[in-house]
Amino acid sequence: MADRPLIGVSTYLESGARWGVWELEAALLPAGYPRLVQRAGGLAAMLPPDAPEHAAAAVARVDGLVIAGGPDVEPVRYGAEPDPRTGPPARARDTWELALIGAALAAGVPLLGVCRGMQLLNVALGGTLVQHIEGHAEAVGVFGGHLVRPVPGTRYAGAVPEEMFVPTYHHQAVDRLGTGLIASAHAADGTVEAVELPSTSGWALGVQWHPEMDEDTRVMHALVNAAAADRAR
Repeated sequence: MADRPLIGVSTYLESGARWGVWELEAALLPAGYPRLVQRAGGLAAMLPPDAPEHAAAAVARVDGLVIAGGPDVEPVRYGAEPDPRTGPPARARDTWELALIGAALAAGVPLLGVCRGMQLLNVALGGTLVQHIEGHAEAVGVFGGHLVRPVPGTRYAGAVPEEMFVPTYHHQAVDRLGTGLIASAHAADGTVEAVELPSTSGWALGVQWHPEMDEDTRVMHALVNAAAADRAR
């Protein structure tokens, strides 16, 4: 791809990050995300947390957007009380990433949500989450894996038409789908593993697993190709 589309990836702030002689607050992103963007033919740009009113300006400067995985979405965002097993809130990150999602949807910028990013996409469109499920994480800090089955006729199935073994690490999942979203893949236990907007509503896809931990680039290729097509128009 001669003119590689620019793909923005959300990042997050962590205190106590260490490198060399330093221990400071840092804007972090696991290296698997930019590597996956690059392998799929895009250029990766990190989008650290900012004021939500700046989200539209940030989105206007990229050709596609990835909302990265991370901690649990605060239940108040979808009108629920926190389950005791729900992690501590990441309010600044929720605010920034929800603003990015809203800006991308409003501007028609192709959007891929990964794990938490898929859940945030669902919440942004009025959906809810199951706050705890079993069997989708190997152990604390260890990725597990399982099969996901595409729903025929969906955008996801167009990119990955066969059942696929995916790397997974989550304990929450989509419950009620957000307005306009459809489920486009499921796990064997029925958990929604991918969601998307129909083609008539713009390009937005969320996957519950972690493609940045896999060798398969097809999901990211789909985003990069959509971003390239929009840029060429």
